[in-house]
Amino acid sequence: MSKRPVPRASRPGSPARPAKGGPRKPARGPRREADGSTGQPGTKHRPEGGRPQRPQPFKPRPADGAGGERPARGGGKSGFQGRGTRSRTDGPSSKAWHGAPKDDRRWKEGDPGARKPFRKGERSNRFSLPNPANEGLVRLNKYLAHAGVGSRREADELIASGAVTVNGKVVTELGTLVRPEDVVHFGGQKLRMEQKRYVLLNKPKDTITTTDDPQERHTVMSLVAKACNERLYPVGRLDRNTTGVLLLTNDGDLAKKLTHPSHGAPKLYHATLDRNLSVEELHRLVEGVMLEDGPARADEVSFVGGSKREVGLLIHMGRNRIVRRMFSALGAEVVKLDRVMFAGLTKKDLPRGRWRHLEEKEVVWLKQLKAGTGGTKAERGGRRTRLSQGSE
Repeated sequence: MSKRPVPRASRPGSPARPAKGGPRKPARGPRREADGSTGQPGTKHRPEGGRPQRPQPFKPRPADGAGGERPARGGGKSGFQGRGTRSRTDGPSSKAWHGAPKDDRRWKEGDPGARKPFRKGERSNRFSLPNPANEGLVRLNKYLAHAGVGSRREADELIASGAVTVNGKVVTELGTLVRPEDVVHFGGQKLRMEQKRYVLLNKPKDTITTTDDPQERHTVMSLVAKACNERLYPVGRLDRNTTGVLLLTNDGDLAKKLTHPSHGAPKLYHATLDRNLSVEELHRLVEGVMLEDGPARADEVSFVGGSKREVGLLIHMGRNRIVRRMFSALGAEVVKLDRVMFAGLTKKDLPRGRWRHLEEKEVVWLKQLKAGTGGTKAERGGRRTRLSQGSE
């Protein structure tokens, strides 16, 4: 006869089963202590509604090792050896990708098929090398700019309009390359690549800043006619009765850079007025005065030579007759105006009406000149004129 199981409630030490629908105790039993004994029923539970903790199986420590010292790392058996683990270098992982094997073309010395890795600081040779057949070729817009036609952007517009021919054929494609021996015509005239020329003139009074005057007045071009065979163009403009520094060149790109409003090449003027100015009026020039084409202000201003009728004015703006109009806004008329400095170039040791070629270091300085800089320090090509506002 089989033995019937004893009901749970009748077992000694067993709590009674809770009533149906009543609160239940957690399924987890009491926490076991390290020595294997069972602690008090007060176990630590998760917050209500959370997932119950999974009971951790109790694994008693071996009797011979209880309380003993931990074996050295290098000696004895590892506690992980019985768990089916393996070394990272025992072979490929069981979870390896089963696609096509990757061709590992790591660079090795003497392997021409492998690609050498690119390292920081090295120049990569993965770019195409220049074709020897293209040596001596130059873009057509650069050819026109070197010939004194204008800037490269202006040359592109002329090319697109069909105004340029190469070896008797009209060329309208931008980026066309030509050789020095090719025959290029523009406006019915044969062009040739000219050497860049840079001439500095100390412009005298009663001289027009233009390349051609229909009224046949005296122009600055007649003063530099013997400077070179290339055709020069004035960079910017000085009024007929304004004297001082004027740059002439056939470098269209540089001329456009120095005259563009966004560049703001610095200019220093020495103005002689018809009356004395006050310190307050000098402050107004620095703070800005309103002209018909917008506000205008000087960067620095001061009295010159101890006279309140002579004023030095540093400005970056390049609008037409801006210096004369600024003084006119104060109710003063300019009797004499001389430009002492332009983009760091001065008229030192250059008499009125005479010219000179720029030195190589001056040309380099002009090409490296950044927008809104230059001209106020001696190392930039000209003397620095300290402009303090003075006192009454």
